[in-house]
Amino acid sequence: MTDRPALLIMQRHLAPLTPFLEGAYTVYRFWEGPPVEAQADIRALVVAGEFPLDKHLIEALPNLQLIACFTSGYDGIDVEWCKARGLPVTHAPGVNHEDVADQAIGLILAARRQIAAGDRGLRAGGWTAESRMITPSLKDQTVGIVGLGAIGEAVARRAEALRLKVRWWGPREKEAPWARSASVLDLAKESDILMVACRADESNRGLISKDVIEALGPHGLLVNVARGQLVDETALIAALKDGRLGQAALDVYEEEPTPAARWADVPNTVLTPHTGGATTEAVQGMLMLLIQNLAASFAGEPLKTPVAD
Repeated sequence: MTDRPALLIMQRHLAPLTPFLEGAYTVYRFWEGPPVEAQADIRALVVAGEFPLDKHLIEALPNLQLIACFTSGYDGIDVEWCKARGLPVTHAPGVNHEDVADQAIGLILAARRQIAAGDRGLRAGGWTAESRMITPSLKDQTVGIVGLGAIGEAVARRAEALRLKVRWWGPREKEAPWARSASVLDLAKESDILMVACRADESNRGLISKDVIEALGPHGLLVNVARGQLVDETALIAALKDGRLGQAALDVYEEEPTPAARWADVPNTVLTPHTGGATTEAVQGMLMLLIQNLAASFAGEPLKTPVAD
């Protein structure tokens, strides 16, 4: 093993991190096929936390000492499995939740006020003297927030400023100024807009099921800024096509990048390419935490932001 710690960046879209890391570390990129002789040198994996990790790969790296998530979320990481092997996991909490909440509100506005559709219509020559787009007001509509964590609370504060009524549901009680529904199904029934903002894991895959989607109804709007796996995407598309759901505004998908053809004939949608937390300031904050966690690990010091559970 060399004196210069080696890192393995796992996902191709994290390649821009390379110049910020290679001054202090030897950097390998998984998609380029690192040489076999590098296995003993690699001491940390740099990952996007939503992607599942190959446990066989981890077991093939004898000197691995850290899984460093560039992101806040780490739902693709089996933290308990790592912990049982003495392998800590770090992430970037508290950096981009306000930005994700901004995106969530933007999706509500774009969908309910038909902003994206209006833009497309105008550019296509659809604005005439006789035409007039009429959209519903947000005033007194109810937004039901699934998951009242940092993102959910930030969305709720913004929603109130837009004159929306706020309800929420989460698996655990917590003190909050907004009413908690008895279940996610009840929340959907009580809401005009259902906002998915909860943490994802294997226990809640498909939480927003066909029944929940249908409970939201033909005038309802589903917004997802959390993880694509939380929503039964096939059921969602079917409900949009036959009118059992009014609208959907999505920033995350079951498969990413999502195939464009999957959405080509799906009506009443606003779609963004998982950009909710991707602001310049947030990326800088995540990079800083990544660098601090790597430095602490290799210096034998306490990690800056270890995953607690």
